Amino acid sequence: MSATVTAVSSNGEYSFTKPNRESITLLAGLGVEGDVHAGVTVKHRSRVAQDPTQPNLRQVHLIHEELLAEVGEAGFRVAPGELGENITTRGIDLLALPVGAVLRIGDDAVVEVTGLRNPCLQIDNFQEGLLKQVVGRDQAGGIVRKAGIMSVVKVGGVVRPGDGIKVELPEGPHRSLDRV
Repeated sequence: MSATVTAVSSNGEYSFTKPNRESITLLAGLGVEGDVHAGVTVKHRSRVAQDPTQPNLRQVHLIHEELLAEVGEAGFRVAPGELGENITTRGIDLLALPVGAVLRIGDDAVVEVTGLRNPCLQIDNFQEGLLKQVVGRDQAGGIVRKAGIMSVVKVGGVVRPGDGIKVELPEGPHRSLDRV
């Protein structure tokens, strides 16, 4: 199965969820046009409180639709955009990508993967118990984050549901994703 975009979402105001759109426009070095998290420097409130001058490595948030199905099997109802992602995908193992992987989305847009989303307690405010579904532990006791990946925009462009996604892996030894 080829990788595709199943939904796109953005919100100009801080809120946990983002409404679905017919399309979003990615802006090089900034993020999603009109989205509250777009910018050269970090926009997530907790990160701004730590250091507002740090670079924004979380310009575009992607979640795999397969996660929504997985939490659905556990009794949770989560639709695209409701976990705050900008792009919902199908047919790509986002969590297995290395740092620096490049995703070519649609005709023009290009994003570079920076790391994992670090889900917070807001997820339990959205649906009680959901945080345990998207953050767990592996057999060695290490934390496993499943709430999607973060990226920066390298080349801007319009992204729509149905657009294809092509993955280009970086050269050299690959670094596993960590939270950003």
